[in-house]
Amino acid sequence: MKKIASFCVNHDKLLPGIYLSRVDGDVVTYDIRLVRPNCPPYLPNPVLHTIEHLFATFARNSAVSDHVIYFGPMGCRTGFYFLVSGLGHAEVIALIQDIFQRIAVFDEPIPGAACSAECGNYLEHDLPGAREWAKGFVPVIEHWTPERLRYEE
Repeated sequence: MKKIASFCVNHDKLLPGIYLSRVDGDVVTYDIRLVRPNCPPYLPNPVLHTIEHLFATFARNSAVSDHVIYFGPMGCRTGFYFLVSGLGHAEVIALIQDIFQRIAVFDEPIPGAACSAECGNYLEHDLPGAREWAKGFVPVIEHWTPERLRYEE
């Protein structure tokens, strides 16, 4: 079988940051990498889950919500994929920066996690942990630019 594009990225050289993963027509996939691959600690599942709920909620309630297609965790627990359409790279970077700054200080009930009717695993969340991981990621991406979106060869 043909190897998929994300398995062709040299994970030994990949550092935390924001990367352009792929472009499929007008759909652009960004790799939001909080953890260096194969270098634990990885994002704990409750933290991953909480960041997913918060980021998706903030993105889908932003001024560019009509351009948001998907936000979800990587199975390796090192980050997330963010799919958008019709946005420039600088605009997406600014959105990601803004959302992680918001997560870093968020202190309200987690959207979509109040009961079993809202979420398939509503008891597995960690808001304090999500805030801490977001606080650690904010300075990593603070000065990110479209020129830095490329994976290192």
